[in-house]
Amino acid sequence: MSQRDQLINKAEDVADQALRHGKHVLPHIARLCLISTFLEDGIRMWMQWNEQRDYMNATWRCGRFLAALFVFLNLVGQLSGCALVLIRRHVSVACGILFGVIVLQSVAYSVLWDLKFFLRNLALTGGIILLLAESKSEGRSLFAGLPSLGENTPKTYLQLSGRVLLVFMFLTLLRFEMSFLLFVQNAVGTALVLLIAIGYKTKLASLILVFWLTVLNFYNNAWWSIPEYQYNRDFLKYDFFQTLSVIGGLLLVVALGPGGYSMDEHKKKW
Repeated sequence: MSQRDQLINKAEDVADQALRHGKHVLPHIARLCLISTFLEDGIRMWMQWNEQRDYMNATWRCGRFLAALFVFLNLVGQLSGCALVLIRRHVSVACGILFGVIVLQSVAYSVLWDLKFFLRNLALTGGIILLLAESKSEGRSLFAGLPSLGENTPKTYLQLSGRVLLVFMFLTLLRFEMSFLLFVQNAVGTALVLLIAIGYKTKLASLILVFWLTVLNFYNNAWWSIPEYQYNRDFLKYDFFQTLSVIGGLLLVVALGPGGYSMDEHKKKW
């Protein structure tokens, strides 16, 4: 075994030990991080009701009633969806509501035409899919004594879809500048997201990416350090909580595992 393989195996052992100690807490932290962007936005809709209503009315010229209805649907949809996820009740319904909010906001705020925000919404959708996967129980065989086809369960497909969509978040962080440090950052990040997408060394790659995204998020999106009167405070706040939600999705990957359609799973059969 090469020195590189020994180092990777050692890192995996350390990560597994840490996860065993935190296995009961990790899913709760992951869910809270994942829904944080919806929770923050729902509260913002309440605190900035008039501003949000007037903005929608000015943008779409839809009238104050429809603009207020948009704000109301966002507020109720996001806060109710978050509450259902946190109390673990009707999670499938909650995921449907939160996905509807993503679609509604993508259209209303013209996110579909902004590549950066579109990719982040795809990553956020991946997190919602992983929440749905967590709520699904593994399918069982219809016949007693016969093994079930675990790889073909809806949960497995959902884990694959969510895992792949999450990596779109990384594409928004790529910076193509003439800098050796940025080149290394892009190369290492690309390697990590590819490992997560194909499901190889998934937990270790996800944990490293969680650490990296957390550092970048607190460094680049420190909205609390910006005075309230500056317009870019809200943009930084939006980016901060969206990144935090993707971090929650990656933590769910760590908690759930990569699923049946992954190299990690198929390695067990070799």
